[in-house]
Amino acid sequence: MATEETNNTQGLPQQSSLPDYPQMILEAIEALNEKAGSNKSAIAKHIESTHSDLPAAQSTLLSHHLNKMKQSGQIVMLKNNYSKPDPNAPPKRGRGRPPKPKVPLPPGTVVSPPRPRGRPPKPKDPFAPPKPKTSIGTGRPRGRPPKKAKTGSITAPSPTGVKRGRGRPPKV
Repeated sequence: MATEETNNTQGLPQQSSLPDYPQMILEAIEALNEKAGSNKSAIAKHIESTHSDLPAAQSTLLSHHLNKMKQSGQIVMLKNNYSKPDPNAPPKRGRGRPPKPKVPLPPGTVVSPPRPRGRPPKPKDPFAPPKPKTSIGTGRPRGRPPKKAKTGSITAPSPTGVKRGRGRPPKV
């Protein structure tokens, strides 16, 4: 096995004539030389046409290395197309509102901690007498009183002699 080396990132045997994926991707982007960048399928076709001895998991490896290179900043992705970053372009701004510039404080200034969230509590008067805790207010429990059970002797019988059911009576 003098002609094979193991690639440490994938653990797969790799032919010595086959360059590493980031190099193949950059070569494909340069060779295609499209103004808006090259999409993934165009890069894959170019790599397959130039290198015949690719591994079986070529599409997975290509996706992995494209994502890795995009995260590291070696390539940029605009509208599903990959291209080399423009060296003259300004750095990309992150999402959201940019932070305010930090103004240096004059020496000897003490920085107070940030205010806590919510409404501040009312100040307590140290000279006011403590309020007595009353456990029994009016003697009645809070809320709506429970329904009382009906007894047969208190309610007057209906003129027809039939007890009415619950709810609204049906239309006649």
